[in-house]
Order: sequence, then C-alpha cells, then structure tokens
Amino acid sequence: MIRTVIFDMDGVIIDTEPIHRHAFFTEFAELGIPVSAAEYATFLGKSTRNVFQVLKQKYSLPQDVEAMVARKRELFNQAFDEDAALDLLPGVRALIEDLRQHDVQLIVASSASKATIARVFDRFALRPYFAHIVSGEDFAESKPHPAIFLRAAELAETPVMKCIVIEDAANGVAAAKAAGIYCIAYVSPHSEGQDLQQADRLIRDFGELDAAGIQAIKPA
Repeated sequence: MIRTVIFDMDGVIIDTEPIHRHAFFTEFAELGIPVSAAEYATFLGKSTRNVFQVLKQKYSLPQDVEAMVARKRELFNQAFDEDAALDLLPGVRALIEDLRQHDVQLIVASSASKATIARVFDRFALRPYFAHIVSGEDFAESKPHPAIFLRAAELAETPVMKCIVIEDAANGVAAAKAAGIYCIAYVSPHSEGQDLQQADRLIRDFGELDAAGIQAIKPA
C-alpha cells in the first residue's frame, strides 16, 4: 500500500510557472542573454541556482550567481504578490485533503527555494497538510538527479516502493524514476515541450486521482 505521496510544487500544486517564466525572462533581458523558449524548457524542474550556474558558464557572465538568484527571486516575489487571481490548481486541495483523511503522508519536494515554498504555503495555508518540505536549494544537483526524492522518502521513513511522486516536468519525472519511485505526471498547458512518457501514469485533471486509488497502486 502507498504510504507517502511526494508532490512537486510549481505546476503541480500551484500554477506559478508563468510567474517564474516572467521573472526569468525579465532577468535574461537585463543580463542581455538570448535564452530561447526551447532552452528555457530544459530548465524546468531545476533550481534557480543551477539555472544561473549553467548560464554564467555558457555566456561568461560577470555577475555572481547568488546575485542573479536574488534578482530572480525579487522579480518573482513582486509578481506573485501582485497576482490576486493566483490559486491552487483545480482539484489539488480536494486531493490533498482526501489523502490526509486516509492517513497518507504528504511531502513537498520542489526545486523552488525555501523562501518561495514558504510564500506559497503561507498564502494558501498548506502547512498543516505536509509532514516535510524539501527544497532544491539544499542539493548540489537539481532534478533529474534523484537526490531530492530520495531525501523526501528518507524523511518520510517510507521505502521508495511505498511512495509515489506527482510531477509535471520531464526533469522531475526522470528524477523520480531514477529514485525508483512510481511517478504520476500531470499534463498541463505548461507541459508543452516536456517529454513525460517515462512516467508510470499520465493525468490531465486532478479529479482523476483519489486516496483509495493511490493507496491501491502497486509499483512494478
């Protein structure tokens, strides 16, 4: 029986991807670097620090990585706070509540910074539902490296065969599978350009999931 569900956050719990994209491309313009939409798609699921480490090397940027990370966070926070219409993805809160009512432990394992995760969790009162929060900023390597999901399973004190991951990006799906964890991929409008076929199951609406069905999953 599945005992723990590990959620990605951006694009799974909340649709902050357009805000992240706006912040990144605003900063790319400030830096004067020609990042294409196709190149940006390869960054989805990676931490902001890892993104700027790659870009600093590729474009020989003189700016300090931490300064670029701080600027992106500033741009994100401003847009996040100004977006009064921002909400959780449809069906996610009902699924979270259903899982908790059935004593399924919940973990969030997101490439986002701790500050960004806290901003989302505080605004939408999510802290009571989640036993642990794991941020990508604590790892040297981002998804598709499996470290973040292995750490989530360790904190949950749950064997990987009794966990599932819910993801929306190719890097995240690859990380889950590398960790040996069953992965459900949420196919959203922002998944365009993302190869999610490595996932064990694809969904297009969170109404397709419930606690009973998840608990009954038997990973191969």
